[in-house]
Amino acid sequence: MANTLEPYRLTVHDAHDLLRGGELTSVELTESMLSRIRDLDDRLHSYIRLTEDLAIEQARAADGRLRSGRDVRPLTGIPVAVKDVFCVEGTVTTAGSKILSGFRAPYESTVTARLREAGAVFMGKANMDEFAMGSSTENSRFGPTANPWDPSRTPGGSSGGSSAAVAADLCLASVGTDTGGSIRLPAAFCGIVGLKPTYGRVSRYGIIAYASSLDQAGPMTKDVADAALLLQAVAGRDPADSTSADVPVPEYAAALTGDVSGMRLGVPREYFGEGLDPEVAEAVRESLALLEDMGAEVVEVSLPHTDYALAAYYLLAPAEASSNLARYDGMRYGLREQDTGELAEVYKATRSEGFGPEVKRRIMLGTFALSAGYYEAYYRKAQQVRTLIREDFSRAFERCDLVLGPTAPTAAFELGEKIHDPLRMYLSDVHTIPVNLAGLPGVSIPCGFSSGGLPIGLQMIGGPFREEDLLRAAHAFESNTDHHLRRPGD
Repeated sequence: MANTLEPYRLTVHDAHDLLRGGELTSVELTESMLSRIRDLDDRLHSYIRLTEDLAIEQARAADGRLRSGRDVRPLTGIPVAVKDVFCVEGTVTTAGSKILSGFRAPYESTVTARLREAGAVFMGKANMDEFAMGSSTENSRFGPTANPWDPSRTPGGSSGGSSAAVAADLCLASVGTDTGGSIRLPAAFCGIVGLKPTYGRVSRYGIIAYASSLDQAGPMTKDVADAALLLQAVAGRDPADSTSADVPVPEYAAALTGDVSGMRLGVPREYFGEGLDPEVAEAVRESLALLEDMGAEVVEVSLPHTDYALAAYYLLAPAEASSNLARYDGMRYGLREQDTGELAEVYKATRSEGFGPEVKRRIMLGTFALSAGYYEAYYRKAQQVRTLIREDFSRAFERCDLVLGPTAPTAAFELGEKIHDPLRMYLSDVHTIPVNLAGLPGVSIPCGFSSGGLPIGLQMIGGPFREEDLLRAAHAFESNTDHHLRRPGD
């Protein structure tokens, strides 16, 4: 192989060039990745389970496509990790939960079906917080994932396995889900690119639901160009998902011009208040100054209802979870405890044993918020706040093209530091949650490092279905910095 990099160090677009030119085969690339996983993942635990046989089978098929030159796409032969919330037909899919022990998906999610069609190679199912409920990947039934930059720290959550795998070169890219920041927060903590598309841009069919009005799938990659390629492969209307939008999908690669001249970038004053680590604030402000030097105009905007977003989210998301998770009762699939013949006892025993503490907490919060006498005071009020937050963004986008700020208030925190303090843990998502409540696209890109050598993320937020604006600005910033080129251990 002419390229001097080990195959696992490649980006998707660089690997594609080598695969297409015959300098590398998908089987070679996949075996290189599997070898690295065996060497490193006992320490990181980014994967719940590998799908080695499937990966080699897909790699061989991809090599056949590459040799024939027929139907070769940017992801053909590319090893990817799949968050364990996506159903992959015939593969055990648990959403990180004991209650789905042994559940072998009988159908395929639209996201993974589109990746298969594109010729991607599935390395395995990535670790995650149980049912995507968490900010640290410590709530997984299978144990926590470690951050490759410092294994004593969290990779973020809930897509922590996906982010750690990308950052540690245990896959070339991954797909995750984002309900309140679960793509962007891990991307920031692990120094990679994480893009949460507009709600409805990517089908949710075959994704194990947490909160159906908030969940959205998206790419987690080493650079912005790769994010554009993955989004291109999975975006678009899906008849199997009534919430997927019938909106044309642009050619995302065309947005990667490297130019932000004339773009207006809004900076919300509310994102630089109490609780923001000074090192994070400094890195973000330096990034804004660089974008201004590159020709963008930076303006101050206001998102006045930001302070209410966290409270609204932790009423709405648990309310939807309490409904969605009612289907796990031990009757049809997954765990069943104490099958005594008494239905209520089976339900109680199965759900008590099968769900972890954080999932139980959110089910109880949601059930309370929806209960008679409290619905108006809590759930309806939270929906009204959600509308106000959406209107805040609409007014801001009258003055700017994108809204910029920190992805997270701090760099990655230590494993165990917040797991017994739910409020402190929830505050990790304070900058990402408003984007989900408003249904907007957002991306986190590396913008610097803390004094301790931990990555810091810059968040860019766009108008509805304006992912190309995010990609344009993110790519331009990336083209003028080298943060994304650094890897753990370099």
